[in-house]
Order: sequence, then C-alpha cells, then structure tokens
Amino acid sequence: MDTTRGDVLILGGGVIGLSCALFLLKRGATVRVLEQGTPGCGASHGNCGTITPSHAAPLAMPGTLGVALRSMLRTDAPLYLNPRFDGARLRWLLGFARHCNWADFHRAATARSAILQHSRRLIGELVRSEPLDCEFAAEGELYVYRSAQAMAADERHHATVLDRLGVEVRRLRGDAVEAMEPALKPGVAGGLFHPGDARLRPDRYVDELVRRVRELGGTIESGTRVEGFDTDGSRIAQVRTTHGVFAAERVLLALGAWSPLLARALDLRLPMQPGKGYSITYTRPTRAPRHALVLREAQVCVTTWASGYRLGSTMEFSGYAEGLNRARLDALRRGAAAGLHEPEGPRRLEEWWGWRPMSVDEVPIIGPSTRWSNLHLATAHGMLGMSMSAATGELVADQLCGGVPGLDPRPYAPARFGL
Repeated sequence: MDTTRGDVLILGGGVIGLSCALFLLKRGATVRVLEQGTPGCGASHGNCGTITPSHAAPLAMPGTLGVALRSMLRTDAPLYLNPRFDGARLRWLLGFARHCNWADFHRAATARSAILQHSRRLIGELVRSEPLDCEFAAEGELYVYRSAQAMAADERHHATVLDRLGVEVRRLRGDAVEAMEPALKPGVAGGLFHPGDARLRPDRYVDELVRRVRELGGTIESGTRVEGFDTDGSRIAQVRTTHGVFAAERVLLALGAWSPLLARALDLRLPMQPGKGYSITYTRPTRAPRHALVLREAQVCVTTWASGYRLGSTMEFSGYAEGLNRARLDALRRGAAAGLHEPEGPRRLEEWWGWRPMSVDEVPIIGPSTRWSNLHLATAHGMLGMSMSAATGELVADQLCGGVPGLDPRPYAPARFGL
C-alpha cells in the first residue's frame, strides 16, 4: 500500500492528540491522526469533565503507599491496588514509592500547577474563539466535607499547597456550603471552593476538537491500530498500521495509557501504569448540583451539565485488566447517596471504565525523545488529561514549529527518564 507522508503523524486521537493536532494546524503544519478506535473513545470519553488548576498536588506523598497497600483488602476503596502479581506494575510501584517524599511532592505540584493554570486559560480562550459547543461553565469546583477532621487535614495540605502556588481557594463553613449548594444533604462540616476551576462535557469537547481539526485540513484515521515501526538509524522511517503504512517528518506519541505498550517496539521503557477510573452517567436529576463537586470522604466527583449528570472518580491499579468492577460502581453510588438529596438521575445512560496514563512521578511526559531524532511524546497526564490538554497542544506546537514555549518545558521533558 502507498505510504502517506506529512509534517506530523500523531499516534492517538484522544483529547491530548487532538489538542496537539489543533495547535499544530493553527501553526500551518500538515497533520494526520491515527486512532485505534474512534476519537476520544478512551479516558477522554467518560471522565468527569472538570478543568482543575485545584488538582496541582500529586497523589504521591508520604503515607500514600501505605494507604494503597491497605486497600488491597477492600475492592471498593477509593484507591485500590489489585493484589494480583504483575512485574511491570510492581516496578512502577517501587518507582512511585521513591517519589512519596515531600521534596518530590513539591516539585511535582509546581510542575503540574504551571501546566494546569496555563491550560485553564487556553481552554477558556479556545471555547470562546473557535467556538466550541461543549457546555463549558466557569463556575468553580467545591470540595464538600462532612467531617471537620477531614477538612482540617485538607486545609493543612491541599489548601496550603494551592496558597503557595497562587491558586485561589476559599475556606467555607458548613452553613455557607449548604446555602451555596441546596443539592447537598444537611450535616456539612465545611468546604473548600476553587473559583478558578471549570467544567465541560468531555465527549462533546472531543467532538468539537475533531470538527475543528478536520475543518483546518487535518486528517483523522479511525480504526487504525499501530502494529510496528520501520526505523532508519535514529529515525522512525515508517509507521505500520492495520490500514497501511504512514510516514511523516515528525511522529508524536500521544496514546495515553497505551503509550508504554507501543513504546516497547522502539525500545523505550515508559515509567507508566494504567490507573483505572469509573463513572456513571445519568439524565439530569431535578435537584442537580449547581457546581462541580468533590464529596471528599467518599472521593466521589459529581458533575452536572444541561444535558446530563455524572458520578465518577476512584483509582484502581490492576494493570491492563479490562471490564467493569461492580464493587467500585456501587461505591460511587453509595458515596453520592450519603451526600446528595438526589444522588442519581431519573435514567442511567452509561456505566464506564477507562485507563488513565499514570507516570511514576505524576508529571506528564511532553517533549522530544533523546533516543529517536524525529519522535515527540505527549503522554502520562494521569487523571488530568482534559485539564492539561490545551497547554500540552500549545507546547508541542511550540516545540515542533519553532516557537518560544509559553511554558517552561523542562519539568515535562522525556529526558528525565532517558527517553
């Protein structure tokens, strides 16, 4: 079959790959996206759609590993580590454990905050200027606490970190939270409100990115799974797929949780593991929350749109095991029922699971490969791919098209892992 050539060949049609495609097209590059399923069918589809500068703090901190190990006994724990032996996952966990210290915590928080804050601004601009019809609402996100002790702990860590990073967080009393959110049951101890956060409908956002990429001349090949590479010295010469052979001046690896599986064919060992998340989508209840919520004790995220309503979150490390874990879906429903007058909508539309691409240091991997002269990476965004997508796209376009990056690229560079 004939080889198809262009400026940039993007492997992966999720929100990261599509955002990179959009910014590259706006710089005048020719772009082709290869997607093994349909655009946005992975973690970009079923997440809660929150855009969250408030989520700067990484999971890795002193004590996290102990929580994860204890969770092996509870399949419904918000953070669950499947006890099945898996060599790749064990190596990742050992690396993750090395990052569970305060120095690495603050380093990661600073890097994550920079890309989150920049991306939040860019997403707002894109929605207005393109424009993108995705139910975007810049109304903030509210953390809700039923325990004064839980709130005090988050004030000491979460809120203090955000204060240091310049991300606004407002401490609220329980009565103020209940007045702000009538959807909540009585008994709220307090809340932390993040006015800079926003929300959107993630599947519609992806659909709009697809529309704009095509309108600007980009090509998206759905149902095109990468099978291997042909190399020439330090260069990727061709990409072999189920739909033929493709080539380009530059190749961008943006496959989310599938990135480490494909990277092995290039002798790259990406320090990543899939972190499985779940969500349940309903039609909108009558007493739907006005803001995006995080019910902190239950670790349940609640997002309302004009067109629907979603419960989500949880983090499960079970390797590449597919399928729904009913215990974790039930935990979402119980957590919502404990905090909301109407925890579920009138009609359930979808039960979903997806793999988030978790890097060992919880900082995304964005930039040129040190091993392959024409390979670029944009992966490992963890639970924050939607939130970090626009800044990632802009950074990749800056790097590939010769612009001055609007973001310091060094904290995200693949070189930190010898990639």
